[in-house]
Amino acid sequence: MKTINVAEITRNIKEMCIEANHCLTPDMDHALKDAVHTEKSTLGKQILNQLQDNLKIAGDDMIPICQDTGMAVIFLEIGQDVHFEGGNLEDAVNEGVRQGYTDGFLRKSVVGDPLIRENTKDNTPAVIHYEMVSGDSVKITVAPKGFGSENMSRVFMLKPADGMEGVKNAILTAVKDAGPNACPPMVVGVGIGGTFEKCAIMAKKALTRPVDVRSEIPYVRQMEEDLLDKINRTGIGPGGLGGTTTALAVNINTYPTHIAGLPVAVNICCHVNRHAVRTI
Repeated sequence: MKTINVAEITRNIKEMCIEANHCLTPDMDHALKDAVHTEKSTLGKQILNQLQDNLKIAGDDMIPICQDTGMAVIFLEIGQDVHFEGGNLEDAVNEGVRQGYTDGFLRKSVVGDPLIRENTKDNTPAVIHYEMVSGDSVKITVAPKGFGSENMSRVFMLKPADGMEGVKNAILTAVKDAGPNACPPMVVGVGIGGTFEKCAIMAKKALTRPVDVRSEIPYVRQMEEDLLDKINRTGIGPGGLGGTTTALAVNINTYPTHIAGLPVAVNICCHVNRHAVRTI
């Protein structure tokens, strides 16, 4: 049994909120740099170079890479042999978000009620997803989600008879409908299977998989590659201004589902696809 004081959770999440909003993950950095060389459109290449300039300024001056510093989405994979002490875990997570967004001078974008819409002034509460796993460690993923891309999310409750082609068409429909609004080049997270809510969570978590890592399931890996090719042939391009780099990756997660259903969720993220990962 490993004991972790929840103050450690708070400290790490505070630092990760700031890190994720200022620094790209290495896989995203490499993907964007590669896109500059592979983009065939002159204007598209110009937009990608401008994005590189923006990222350099953000890194050099320690300012956010996007003005929308997002709603904090937290994935906690908790080892079953971990014992927390020192307070309530969920309170500790939200305290880390509060400190990160306040001390890091990040934009506070959360309203306390979806209809009354009064700002909470510290970007809390976070959206927290818990998963119990084996072991005695805690894996924390902090993924600030801006709503330019979040608003382009879709859930399709398909019929089993729609099959793989129906799934592909749904994903392409979501991407085409998003167009420039998701700040392309985008990363497309997809969840297939489960239930209405399960496929949405899978799509969200798919965005945190490195863009240079494909699914271990052969047919899913082939789908990811086929869809990326089709999406990049839509002509949406960087910034939605045309080109051959509309998406950097399509990441698909799957789960068993009911005999009568085929749920599909598409969660699109912008070109920065912010997240930070730590294990304690």
